[in-house]
Amino acid sequence: MAKVLFKFKEAVLKEIPLNKDVFTIGRKPDADIHIDNPVVSSFHAKIFKDGTWFTIEDMNSLNGTFVNGKKIQKCPLNNGDEILIGKHTIKFISEEVAPPLAPTVSMQTHSMDETMVIDQRVQQAMLGKSMEGRVSEEKEVLGGLIVIEGSTDKKEYELTERIITIGKDDDAGIKLKGFFAPKVAALINRRKGGYFITPSGKGKTPQINGKEIEERHELKDGDILEVGGVKMQFYIKE
Repeated sequence: MAKVLFKFKEAVLKEIPLNKDVFTIGRKPDADIHIDNPVVSSFHAKIFKDGTWFTIEDMNSLNGTFVNGKKIQKCPLNNGDEILIGKHTIKFISEEVAPPLAPTVSMQTHSMDETMVIDQRVQQAMLGKSMEGRVSEEKEVLGGLIVIEGSTDKKEYELTERIITIGKDDDAGIKLKGFFAPKVAALINRRKGGYFITPSGKGKTPQINGKEIEERHELKDGDILEVGGVKMQFYIKE
């Protein structure tokens, strides 16, 4: 029987047998594969049985679905394929070998601006460079912070300014509360290539994913930021 390994980084969180025809993936609690992360759409993707093999299909999610590093719309799965959604990986395990996706089917079912699923070697030759390099060249990224724990003036912040101050100062973009909160705890810089956070050097040192930072640090999608008694998750959206 086919199965998937649901992983975060290298840790396997769950082994799920594919014992029915359709498995949903998304942020909703009732999804078959539930991913509680703001960068994951409520109904992000699905794995379904297509004849004797399984196929992954993106359900018009905001941040996309990737198979073996390539953004896909719909793709048959082979043993060992790794699906990336947000920061979680779903590894497909099966003895069945899926047939190649016929180009005629892709052309009929997808619009011209959607990613077509073709042989990866051909796709790499056509692109001439990695997806990561292309994203930074095409447009500026837009990110935000969602408050997980602690007291602030809002529960979510869209980081549109070039410089965002974190602290209890009246002009702070992210306003901390509490007697001991510093006026300026850290600064977030928005650049074309992404976001960077710099500690102010006053008060308790900010932490990223549980580790203190003492100098400028690049924020990555899904990072957990702790500053001034507040815990927030950073996300990137298209």
